[in-house]
Amino acid sequence: MAAENSKQFWKRSAKLPGSIQPVYGAQHPPLDPRLTKNFIKERSKVNAVPLKNKKASSFHEFARNTSDAWDIGDDEEEDFSSPSFQTLNSKVALATAAQVLENHSKLRVKPERSQSTTSDVPASYKVIKSSSDAQLSRNSSDTCLRNPLHKQQSLPLRPIIPLVARISDQNASGAPPMTVREKTRLEKFRQLLSSHNTDLDELRKCSWPGVPREVRPVTWRLLSGYLPANTERRKLTLQRKREEYFGFIEQYYDSRNEEHHQDTYRQIHIDIPRTNPLIPLFQQPLVQEIFERILFIWAIRHPASGYVQGINDLVTPFFVVFLSEYVEEDVENFDVTNLSQDMLRSIEADSFWCMSKLLDGIQDNYTFAQPGIQKKVKALEELVSRIDEQVHNHFRRYEVEYLQFAFRWMNNLLMRELPLRCTIRLWDTYQSEPEGFSHFHLYVCAAFLIKWRKEILDEEDFQMQRTASPGEERSHRVKEVSVPE
Repeated sequence: MAAENSKQFWKRSAKLPGSIQPVYGAQHPPLDPRLTKNFIKERSKVNAVPLKNKKASSFHEFARNTSDAWDIGDDEEEDFSSPSFQTLNSKVALATAAQVLENHSKLRVKPERSQSTTSDVPASYKVIKSSSDAQLSRNSSDTCLRNPLHKQQSLPLRPIIPLVARISDQNASGAPPMTVREKTRLEKFRQLLSSHNTDLDELRKCSWPGVPREVRPVTWRLLSGYLPANTERRKLTLQRKREEYFGFIEQYYDSRNEEHHQDTYRQIHIDIPRTNPLIPLFQQPLVQEIFERILFIWAIRHPASGYVQGINDLVTPFFVVFLSEYVEEDVENFDVTNLSQDMLRSIEADSFWCMSKLLDGIQDNYTFAQPGIQKKVKALEELVSRIDEQVHNHFRRYEVEYLQFAFRWMNNLLMRELPLRCTIRLWDTYQSEPEGFSHFHLYVCAAFLIKWRKEILDEEDFQMQRTASPGEERSHRVKEVSVPE
């Protein structure tokens, strides 16, 4: 009943999820093209509300209006209040269900036939050509079309996606069919990406509420500043940057055995197996070798900070996104030895450069004494004291320091608090913000505290634990608040 009421609310209200009021740090709220057509009357009514009332609690409005951002089952194209929906009888439902089952039994054979044509690859996997490579070679939106929707067309219902060790999202292979809204958004992305000079401001606005899986790799490259907006320059840029990265490998990687680099390499070598231990993909030796090279090269090229535990986590979203460009199946169990050497080199180099772009904006988080994290934790404390004084005073009453639980939130960007699939979705929004990782991240952390404010206020015995995972040897030992789930 609660879910039905929630859906009805969004049907009646023109303020769709993500249509927030101006909030510092959220410069690109999500837009819905249907607002100018289907909801123009409702939108005019909302705009008639006095400005004073809108600003009364902007942060709380932001939290309420985006509270269903993770609701995979939110299908805004279906009007549950329409007469056709209300008059649906059991005979029509049974006939429709029988037709769906018949179509499902027919379509199940198609993926197996298509897989049989792929040589040197087991039947359980299917390797495809990079969609961005196709875009670079042909200046047309049709070149980025792929064929991953066989399974989507055969599933009538959205499955429940587990919260642990699951990377795929609602647009991944094996998910249900895309809605009309999702197809419209995908087409919008393809038009932007295939234009002669991609409008990056418009791309950021479209990316704020999430990026479709099919175009996420090339979109992330553009938003991170790795690729130029001009389509004619992208192919040469990718070729040059990938060659440059492997030039670093040839020049510096052998120095990992030298005395002045042994400590750095040893710590990286220890941390890599602990990266997402519940996901089989990251336990493969070849993947761990790729991560070691990426982290070691970055560390020696950034001596001001060097390698710090936690940076290893920041590689994983990029690696998964760029791997999904070549693999239709869920990548968490994919054997990367089935990919060609050129594919693996492209994934490795792109992950390195995009991670480097990210760290350029938050490098003070990892320099000596980690001043960036200290400042961000202090800013979080001041923000919470303004938006929810009761929670803030509750922490003070029980002598809970923000550094005790927020250090890891800043050091790992919430990656150890969220499933990887949610991190990837969150990074869609972070990358659409000019200072997403350095500033907007504060608002996400504050939203966590406000979301569970009731549980926090009911808690009087805050148990302290280390932020480090079991067996992890940290140079910085900090504690976290055990917040009830």
